[in-house]
Amino acid sequence: MAANFTYLELRALHEVARVLSRAIELKDQLQQILDVLSTWLGMERGMISILDLHTGEAWLDVARGVDVEAARVCYQPGEGITGKVAQTGRPMGIANLSNEAHFLDRTGARKSLNRAELAFLCVPILYQGRVVGVLSADKLAHQVESIEREVEILGAVVELLGKIVHFRAVEEENRRLRRMLAEARRPKTNIIGRSKVVHEVLRLIDQVADTNTTVLIHGETGTGKELVARAIHENSRRAKGPMVQVNCAAMPDTLLESELFGHEKGAFSGAITRRRGRFEEAQGGTIFLDEVGELSPVAQAKLLRVLQEREFQPLGSSRTVKVDVRVVTASNKNLEQEVAAGAFRSDLYYRLNVFPIFLPPLRERGPDILLLADFFVSRYAQDFRKNVKRISTSAIDMLMSYHWPGNVRELENCIERAVLLAGDEAIEAWHLPPTLQMKPVGKQNISRGKLEVLVGAFERDLITDALKDVHGNQSEAARLLGTTKRIIQYKVQKYGIDPKRFRSKPTA
Repeated sequence: MAANFTYLELRALHEVARVLSRAIELKDQLQQILDVLSTWLGMERGMISILDLHTGEAWLDVARGVDVEAARVCYQPGEGITGKVAQTGRPMGIANLSNEAHFLDRTGARKSLNRAELAFLCVPILYQGRVVGVLSADKLAHQVESIEREVEILGAVVELLGKIVHFRAVEEENRRLRRMLAEARRPKTNIIGRSKVVHEVLRLIDQVADTNTTVLIHGETGTGKELVARAIHENSRRAKGPMVQVNCAAMPDTLLESELFGHEKGAFSGAITRRRGRFEEAQGGTIFLDEVGELSPVAQAKLLRVLQEREFQPLGSSRTVKVDVRVVTASNKNLEQEVAAGAFRSDLYYRLNVFPIFLPPLRERGPDILLLADFFVSRYAQDFRKNVKRISTSAIDMLMSYHWPGNVRELENCIERAVLLAGDEAIEAWHLPPTLQMKPVGKQNISRGKLEVLVGAFERDLITDALKDVHGNQSEAARLLGTTKRIIQYKVQKYGIDPKRFRSKPTA
């Protein structure tokens, strides 16, 4: 058969073989093969679809000359020409596309063209006797001498593609399963955010939740330490037990020990009845000690005993109470410095700091600021029964430029106030507190940048994170971000991002 091929056809097959020999990603190989068919065989538009291993659906994977997001185009078995070829395993060649009623043009690439001038070719891609994909292309009808001949040439091409398309289908299936597993393993939580630092916090919660390990949450005031503690409890085997929260900074030293461990009647002035402590109340569940750095030396010693022996004595009592409680603590202080200053017991610190989780301040969570702001707008608009739906550009500029010393709690308070003041559908800049118009001391002369710069930085971070997740594949990044490959390519060039540096080394 090869002896009947022309020089251009043989050259096309040779170039296809060269592409397949390169150590690049499978999807990039398929994309380059479509380029070869265009260059050497005159194909106007081309598509390679891969079959779902379970449903038999044909999903568009790569395309050339078609401005459409690949992941959105799917053909059911027997649907249209592509679906028929996938289902039957037999090629189809149409000399005049205007005469073919089964042609769906789901991509919309030919809606403004004269179909009478186009010939359409569609051939199955086989691997070990099973259809694993479909190659389809169109060509100017006047360049086609024999439709059978064109189908034969594409048939020779797909004979080289069977193995790679099969691996590509397996690759997509594995990616789908990994996505499902990641969603299934994502801890149940009310934490909002998609920045890298938040994803890292969620990963740590997932790792430690279903254990009895003591956790120390580090973070500034207002960063959401209580949400992390609650997420640890709700994703643990103790989720059906109680979660008891104690704010160690809200009680005087004289009452804190009694609050934690309880007291007997007459243990001190005013103790007219016996009282169970918070540790007893948390039996079988979790106790969350917020601002643990505020504990008195006596309370620190008792807490250390609880962690070591899982037992304690209530105030004024000689009896010993054994407890089965998971301890989660939090502090906005630097406890290492407190230990060095002698204000906090070193042995207790090391007991508490078995599994540290560091919560980032809001100023380090740039991509999450607008996400959180929109969430609070929706919540308070519903609570106050107001028709506030969005945040104006000028208000966004202020939110993104502010340094947020009070973190998420301050942002929530600002949005609550703004929703109350708003008289229309949008929150305007003048609805935000005057403090948002002021820069922190020492930064008054430092420009925070215009909205365009801030949004650009946000956009660049999102694209970079997406490219990291898919190892530099721009088509996959476009699918993750819900946009088109063309837009991603434009943004990559605009922001000077190099997708190649995210590519993993090819494996055998």
